[in-house]
Amino acid sequence: MSDRVIIVGGGPAGMVAGLLFARAGVRVTVLEKHKDFLRDFRGDTVHPSTLELFNDIGLLEELLKEPHAAIDTMTLNLLGQQYTIATMTHLPVAARFVAMMPQWDLLDFVAGQGRRYPTFELRMSTEATGLTYDDGGRVNGVTLASGETLPARLVIAADGRRSILRDAAELPLEDLGAPMDVLWFRIPVPAGMDMSEVALGTIDKGGMVVAIPRGDYWQCARIIEKGGFAPIEARGIAAFRDEIVAIAPGLAAGIGAIESFDDVKLLSVALDRLTRWSRPGLLAIGDAAHAMSPVGGVGINLAVQDAVAAANILAAPLAAGAGPDPLLAKVQERRWTPTTRMQGLQRFAHRNIIEPMLRGEITRVPLAVRLLDRIPFLRRIPGRVLGLGFGRQHVQSPLAKEFS
Repeated sequence: MSDRVIIVGGGPAGMVAGLLFARAGVRVTVLEKHKDFLRDFRGDTVHPSTLELFNDIGLLEELLKEPHAAIDTMTLNLLGQQYTIATMTHLPVAARFVAMMPQWDLLDFVAGQGRRYPTFELRMSTEATGLTYDDGGRVNGVTLASGETLPARLVIAADGRRSILRDAAELPLEDLGAPMDVLWFRIPVPAGMDMSEVALGTIDKGGMVVAIPRGDYWQCARIIEKGGFAPIEARGIAAFRDEIVAIAPGLAAGIGAIESFDDVKLLSVALDRLTRWSRPGLLAIGDAAHAMSPVGGVGINLAVQDAVAAANILAAPLAAGAGPDPLLAKVQERRWTPTTRMQGLQRFAHRNIIEPMLRGEITRVPLAVRLLDRIPFLRRIPGRVLGLGFGRQHVQSPLAKEFS
């Protein structure tokens, strides 16, 4: 049997897991099918819970040298008026804000830290297409698009919401349903304009637009009905631009940057979870185990918490030569309640905010929003849920003696 852990997927879950296993002295190879991390329209929100994990291993200060915007207070423009609904300034962590950091910068940073350890290997442009098994049906490696087979002591499927490996492993998937899809696009910031003039989220009778600040442009999202892109495309790009400006007038000066629907990317939203995350020789984490809705921007953070839990449970035993199989279910046990609770909140938001908004039924500001805006102390509650989530992990996987 190989002594190597193979992690399939170079997203936040896979890269952080790779770093933590490597620093514990476990030989690990991360496989990423793309040639680089420069793929736009990915999550940017690195929440305080994730920043604190980097603080646990002494990397927070260095991470925050990467390009980012810090947001510690959440506002919402609803029916033409701005409301403050959450604050994170009270949280018991080193970084009391959400770092709006392009995901490629986060992943490049983690890759650079991983390469400090001789037990870490990152193979780009390497696509896993399936699994290999021993005579007893235990997963013992992966097959690649190149035709190569890589043996492994443990395979970790971190290959996203359309995971090839979870399908190959025949892990049971529960689809919770999602009422929406998302159209992503960029809008440049006009010279001299303050980005804060455009709210992070805007909802009116015409729909919802999210505008994430990225220095000289906004990474924007238009929330649409599930399967509703074809009618929008049929109305033409000019009508689409007009709809965006009608919802978020502050984007008007840069809206011409959307020249055609080639500048718009459709994200098909999924909300689902595996009811079993493992089988002998394989563990699923992150989106491969539970696809999250964009509501709250918490997907990266749950994925990274999974990676930390996996390393906390598995890294020391693997470094000592123990077999992983008896421990795999413990990762799901630790992460199941935090995952289902957050997905429950997202489903509540779908039913009570997103679906009425998509039907054009939001005609007045909900009482909860008005109370949060009027009573600053109440804003700490959603701030804590968004900032720290549930079942927050701390890095407990060891640093191997030879690296200390």
